[in-house]
This record gives sequence, structure tokens and C-alpha cells, in this order.
Amino acid sequence: MSRTTGEILRESLLHFEMMHRHACGDVADQMVIDAICMRLSAGIEALSRLAPEIRDDLFGEDWPVMWGMRNRIAHGYLLVDAVVVRQTVNVDLPGIEQTIRSALN
Repeated sequence: MSRTTGEILRESLLHFEMMHRHACGDVADQMVIDAICMRLSAGIEALSRLAPEIRDDLFGEDWPVMWGMRNRIAHGYLLVDAVVVRQTVNVDLPGIEQTIRSALN
């Protein structure tokens, strides 16, 4: 059964919300970084299931960068820089989350 756009967007937000809870931990702890990365990757992965035209409309030129981050986490895990992860969580993700919330309203 196909999932609706709203279901996919809510799933993604759920992963990002869990990620923020993990980010309250000591980000110097590798297990915390691992947990953040797994939820970040899962949230982006959920967004990949959107219809391409909806995904492009919501994220435009940011999508390839987002998907690249997911791929870096999923396929090159030992090469993920904790500083880049923190910057993504603190600087980049709030705008993405706002885009998702706006699309849900």
C-alpha cells in the first residue's frame, strides 16, 4: 500500500525529533553522534520516498546535498565528520523541518 505525502513527511519529522533528543547528549560521545547520524539518515531516507515532483518542489536544489549527506552516513560512516553533523543539525535542518511543517499545514 502506498503511503501518502503527509505520512511520509510526518515519518521524517519523527526521525528528526528523535535526532534532536539524541543531540541533547554529549556530542563528544561517539555513541551520541552515531544515534544522531542514524536518525538523520532515516529522516532523509523517508523523504526519498516522496514523489520526485513533490520532493523537488519542497527542497529544490537542496535535495542532492541532503541525499549526499544521507549517502555519506549510510555508505561511508567512519568518514562522517562530527563537526559537519553538528552544523547540519544546528544550521541546515531547522529550515528543512520548517519546510516539512509548512507542507503539512
